[in-house]
Amino acid sequence: MPSATLLAQSILSGIFVGGLYGLLGLGLSLSWGLLRLINLAHFALAFLGAYLTFTLASVFGLDPLWSLALVPPAFFAVGVLSQAVFARFGVTQFGSLLVTFGLTVVVESLIQWIWTADYRRLEWAWGATSWRAGPLFVPKPELLALATAATLAGLVWAWLRFTWVGKGLRACAEDPQIAAAFGVNHRRLALLLSGLCAAFAGVAGTFVALVYTLAPAQIYSWIGVVFAAVILGGLGNPLGPLLAGLVIGVTEALTMALTAPAWAPLVSFSLLVLLLLLRPDRV
Repeated sequence: MPSATLLAQSILSGIFVGGLYGLLGLGLSLSWGLLRLINLAHFALAFLGAYLTFTLASVFGLDPLWSLALVPPAFFAVGVLSQAVFARFGVTQFGSLLVTFGLTVVVESLIQWIWTADYRRLEWAWGATSWRAGPLFVPKPELLALATAATLAGLVWAWLRFTWVGKGLRACAEDPQIAAAFGVNHRRLALLLSGLCAAFAGVAGTFVALVYTLAPAQIYSWIGVVFAAVILGGLGNPLGPLLAGLVIGVTEALTMALTAPAWAPLVSFSLLVLLLLLRPDRV
């Protein structure tokens, strides 16, 4: 039986990992729930943002946090352009799954071509530092990622709930025809939301670069668990992926501490299968 300190540190690590799950799932949940597009390219954009952060820091000498002011605005434009293309060709929900998977493969190949398949690790002054809280260690990059995920989720929740733009997006998701009859421009709102989702992918990518070692093939290792967090949290719900990600992260960490690391991936998928059996209407 592990010690109490080890269990507490495992729970803390699970919370930090869960925050990153929620950050990665934020844009995917909004795109899937409000635009009815399953955007697998969201993960490819996140890793592209991670590699851009790595390059800005290691080649140009910029502090990695400055990439938060450079990468997300560029990705916003990419998101707007992709939504315009999807709307032009009338891509359906199932069609978006196939199209964005192809885009993911293209982006992965682009990353391998530019940065090769070698592992990359971002060296950052804060990267190896932690605060100490009694017997526990709190790594600064993971804490910053969790704070960013919670802040973005809360702001997006308030934006959707209390602003006219947010209410228009929710109305279009419920009934586009009725919303259009009341003067809601679904096309413009969809462009805005798609741009924001891509920008959130850029933010998530920055923190992936700060916390993890990078390799192009790792794109696919995140898809399953983040999908589980999005579905468990509820489509179109900004707070849902974060809360579900925290639950998954903590349960995975405890599973690894109590049993073996190989059992950890079973946690998220077991929760997902159980939810789909009990509530198939969640998708």
